[in-house]
Amino acid sequence: MSPYVLTLLLFSLGLGTTMTFASSHWLLAWIGLELNTLAIIPLMAQNHHPRAVEATTKYFLIQASAAAVLLFAATTNAWLTGQWNIQAVAHPLPIAMATLALALKLGLAPLHSWMPEVFQGLDLTTGLILATWQKLAPLALLIQIQPPTPYLLIFLGVASTLIGGWGGLNQTQLRKMLAYSSTAHLGWMILVLQFNPSLTLLAMSVYIPTTTATFLTLKLAKATNINMLAISWAKAPALAALTPLVLLSLAGLPPLTGFMPKWLILQELSKQGLALTATLTALTALLSLYYYLRLTYAMALTMSPNNITGTPPWRLWSRQPALPLACLTVTTVSLLPLTPAALALVAL
Repeated sequence: MSPYVLTLLLFSLGLGTTMTFASSHWLLAWIGLELNTLAIIPLMAQNHHPRAVEATTKYFLIQASAAAVLLFAATTNAWLTGQWNIQAVAHPLPIAMATLALALKLGLAPLHSWMPEVFQGLDLTTGLILATWQKLAPLALLIQIQPPTPYLLIFLGVASTLIGGWGGLNQTQLRKMLAYSSTAHLGWMILVLQFNPSLTLLAMSVYIPTTTATFLTLKLAKATNINMLAISWAKAPALAALTPLVLLSLAGLPPLTGFMPKWLILQELSKQGLALTATLTALTALLSLYYYLRLTYAMALTMSPNNITGTPPWRLWSRQPALPLACLTVTTVSLLPLTPAALALVAL
């Protein structure tokens, strides 16, 4: 792809997300979401592979359906209330439709079934954009609207954590596993959204560098399934030693950084009198922990067989920049002691 075209597409991605962030009018927010979708479609189909074209088509159809439902919800709200302001949604019908449309865009369960297939057809770089940047604009709209009943978001959150953990258990493809991981993490964010939106932003700010470090590690190792992780020790021994910490941080295991948002979310749910929901959500995190442990075992405790004993593969120098991955790894692993500072920033 031409650098000028790539720059234009990335600029359109940023412009669409920024437009949705800054808008208080439903039409402007909808235009920002559509600009975001149209900008990423050429990035998804740039490989000219049948799987990439299939994934792009699926993504376009799903996002177009969600955008149509969202526009219908905004029109219904304008018909019922006479206003196009996002914060002026008062009737439960358009709120429910808009929430479900945004859940479809985010890939929340039970509207998640498109995500694993789309992720499987993409390269890791485009999958990283889809797992991180594309979640920001719909999540910003969800924060602005207030659902009529808390049970809708609680159902979406618990279902996402459960299915996101359950669906990744029998997977061998890393991209599908990361898609289910994204669904599970978004479920944690949605659970606490209506009680403490600042915790949702904190969880997203921890999720983005952790997921970015995971995607960049897999890209550096050129791994697409679990078996390919076994030879990563010969390509980059130091990275193979640190990657299990990144994966366990993504699972939310203490004392790593990923434990911080889950701990605070469970605390907030307990304060709101939802102890049963907090307990169920904590149990569903064990499902996600299991398949992260599978990846850790495949990378750190298995060895690829060689035809000649003691002959490792050639260790070629990687041309990819290592500094961003090193910074992301440190962020993923060692920010838990800064929890009081993060809480102070959240309180502001």
